[in-house]
Amino acid sequence: MITGAHVVFYTKDAEADRAFFRDVLSFRSVDAGGGWLIFALPPSEAAFHPADQKDAVEFYLMCDDLQHEIRSLQARGIQCSAVSNERWGSITRVTLPSGGKMGLYQPRHLTAISNS
Repeated sequence: MITGAHVVFYTKDAEADRAFFRDVLSFRSVDAGGGWLIFALPPSEAAFHPADQKDAVEFYLMCDDLQHEIRSLQARGIQCSAVSNERWGSITRVTLPSGGKMGLYQPRHLTAISNS
């Protein structure tokens, strides 16, 4: 029986990105040993899009009010890209302390989470 999913971020500054998830996003965590924090994430869903390259993965957090989340992150010194409005939702990219990026989006469609 599958009981969950585990996401791994490969980063140039794991400590800073862990602190971001802990202190800025306020995600609960457990210490797997030696300071290796494993974070609880909100309910999630997976989508599969056609692509020419294999093994490409993107990570997005979802929200109900993208503008509110952007203001909240910016108030804590977190940089977000300009919002792109697509037919399926509005999206920004959040810059992690390591310089990496992750998506944050407000869907305009039913989600698997809300439909379960």
